[in-house]
Amino acid sequence: MFDTSCTQALWLAVMAGKNPSHFTDLTRPVEQVNWDQATEFATKLTSKLQELRFSLPTEAQWEYACRAGTTTSIYSGPLEILGDANAPALDPIAWYGGNCGVNFDLSNGPAVTWLSNKQYEFEKGGTRQVKQKHPNPWGLYDMLGNVWEWCHDWHSDYSSEAQVDPIGAESGSVRVLRGGSWYSNARSARSACRNWGGQGARGNDLGFRLLSSASPDRNQEPNK
Repeated sequence: MFDTSCTQALWLAVMAGKNPSHFTDLTRPVEQVNWDQATEFATKLTSKLQELRFSLPTEAQWEYACRAGTTTSIYSGPLEILGDANAPALDPIAWYGGNCGVNFDLSNGPAVTWLSNKQYEFEKGGTRQVKQKHPNPWGLYDMLGNVWEWCHDWHSDYSSEAQVDPIGAESGSVRVLRGGSWYSNARSARSACRNWGGQGARGNDLGFRLLSSASPDRNQEPNK
């Protein structure tokens, strides 16, 4: 799993086009990217680095990586929610609706008015540069907060039966989003929280992170 959400710098290096992001900064996550664009990015990156295969993670893969062996609400421990956007345990690990405007350094941040009882007092906020908060135990940054991350799966109800490495429904109307964002309340920035969006949805809180694996052809013997 990539250790951060896809940054704007990486997006531009692979896609060689316009930066779609609202919060323009090469070290911030790329956002305003829909599911189709995220999968197109993975395909193009695979074509450039053919020894590897890149893809969006399944929902199960995403949660497994987020939790990093933990079983608590967030990967740093228990989560006490004191108010809509007031959960002090999130502050060291995530940019969420309770802290995203603290010392915000861009001029185009929208007002964060839908949340009450924020952890800190501020008016405007937005995404922040990656790797500014503590990573999870496996060294992955911003698995919670900053931007919601697209997963490969169609959204569907969980099965009541135990499963190993489950894959989502084969069809559906909306795709899975995970992790919460800078604009989210505290309850959304949990390892188990599920969200979803239409495949063509864009927003300044929607990004993605890729999973890499060895190419299936990597270990084949060369043709004789």
